[in-house]
Formats: sequence, structure tokens, C-alpha cells
Amino acid sequence: MTLEWRNASKAYGKKRAVNDFSLEVPKGELLVLVGPSGCGKTTSLRMINRLVDPSSGKILVDGRDVSEIPVTELRRHIGYVIQQVGLFPHMNVAENIGAVPRLLKWNKVKIQARVRELLDLVGLPADDYSEAWPAHLSGGEAQRVGVARALAADPPILLMDEPFGAVDPLTREVLQREFLRIRSTLKKTVVFVTHDLDEAIRLGDCIAVMNGGRLVAAAAPGELLLNANPFIRDFTGEDRALRRLARLSVGDTIGQTTPIAPGGYGDSGTPTGLIRTDATLKEALSLMLEAGESSLNAVSPSGRHMGKLTMENLLENAAGIGVS
Repeated sequence: MTLEWRNASKAYGKKRAVNDFSLEVPKGELLVLVGPSGCGKTTSLRMINRLVDPSSGKILVDGRDVSEIPVTELRRHIGYVIQQVGLFPHMNVAENIGAVPRLLKWNKVKIQARVRELLDLVGLPADDYSEAWPAHLSGGEAQRVGVARALAADPPILLMDEPFGAVDPLTREVLQREFLRIRSTLKKTVVFVTHDLDEAIRLGDCIAVMNGGRLVAAAAPGELLLNANPFIRDFTGEDRALRRLARLSVGDTIGQTTPIAPGGYGDSGTPTGLIRTDATLKEALSLMLEAGESSLNAVSPSGRHMGKLTMENLLENAAGIGVS
């Protein structure tokens, strides 16, 4: 499903939390809303599932004004994940995930199958977690269950409001990686709110930066980090070149610059001077500096030699040459 804010505003008394916000999200795209605290990003997200109604303007889902769609019908097509997770404490994990399908009158066998499927998808074995209670879960486990619950009825739209903000940095990185894997499988239209620019760059197809309730800019991560707008440059920080490297993978870069080489390393391990194609360019730079090397041989996860990554490649991408 496509999403669109069309001149949407939300006022609380004389204060406008969102001011004339217009933006479209194509089907299957992940949009990240970022900006300073109080900029209107969460209010903009909540307009989509009518937790907040705009004071003026429209929110469209597949061309339909959400104000004309019954709330119950609308929310059946929208999954919602929040920072606090909000699992029902009196229900075990399986019951939490199956809550919406039960409301939709799915039969018991179908619900059980869906619960197992989703627990496997989020990396929590069903045999170990189905009967677990929310109070016994770690923060990362609870967040995974929250994602599974939001996906239970297979909604085409997923709204995520600071979903990984309450966990420690290591768990957050794991959850981000798992979410990217899940998203590549499901192809949902996603709106994701975060205050963490690095998270936005890592996850988003498009990043929309807001300030004072207004949209400042919306662009693909690489383009945004090259934006000359003073607010954008200040918001993205002086290390935006490193942030560009964190967005790009080794495989993306050698695919542009180096022909695939024959041969492989099989199961013999990863010799010194090699970098996997699924590593980021930031990780490659760190390895080069640590090893005192000016180039690395890139190998696929299976060990096949794919080409060479040079310091020149990294510098070109850090400077924005060839970044889309």
C-alpha cells in the first residue's frame, strides 16, 4: 500500500506540532522520520492509523482518505510497534502474537501455525518461547515479540515508533540487523520513527528530516548526507562522510568498480587482508587502518573471491562520488 501526507497539520491550541506536511511513501518503501525532539515525527506517524487526527489536510492510504475509513478496518491493515512494546502481561508469547488474528476470527490451527512462523522469522524458536511470559523476556526478546505481534495479521503497512530505543547498543544493533533481514523477506511499506541518525541511515530507503513541525528535506540516505542545507549539515554532523561509509556495503562498491575474480577460499577460513561483501565500507576502513593495508580482497559469505576493495574506493564513496 502507498501512503501520503497531503498538506497535513496538527495544532494543539496555538502550537502546531505538524505544519503543512506533504510526503508520499511508495509501496514497499521504508521511510524514516528523524529530527530534534518535538519536531513532529511521532505525531506525523500517528496520523496514519488515526491515533491522532490532523487539524487540516489529509492522510491517504492507497489513495483513500483515512478519515473516511472506519478505524477498525484501517488498523487491521496496519501493524504498530512502539518503544515500550506493550505486551499483555497476562498472556504468554503465543497468546500475545495471536491476539489480532483471534479478533479477526482466525481458526485455532491457523493461529498456531502463524505464531510458529513469526517466532521463527524473528529468531525466537517457537518450542522455547511460545509459552514464555513477558515478564521473563529480555528487552531484546520482548521487542522481537512486539514485531511478531505487529505482523501477525500480515498487514501491508507497518508503523514503528522508536522500536529499538529502550535496549542497549549491542542488542539494538542485533535488532536492526534482524529487522533488515525480516524486511527483505516481507516487503512491507514501513514508516519508522527514530532519533538516531545512524539507525535511520542503516535502515531507511528514504529519510525525512523534520524541524519545528515542518519537512526540511526527504531523500535517500546517500543523497541526504550530501545535502548543503545548513540545518541538514548541522543535523548530520561533521562525521557524515563516515556515515556514508556505514550505509554502503563492500559488495555494492566492488560491483561498481571491480570485475568478479575466479577462485575461492572454501572452508579454509578468512585469511588476513580479506573482507566479506556483506560488511560495510566503514568496517572495511577500520580493518584497513588496523592492518595498515591500502586494499582488501573481498569474499562472499561462502568464501568466493569477488574482487578487490581499495582505499581509493573508500575515499571516493566518503566524498560522495558515485553515491546515489
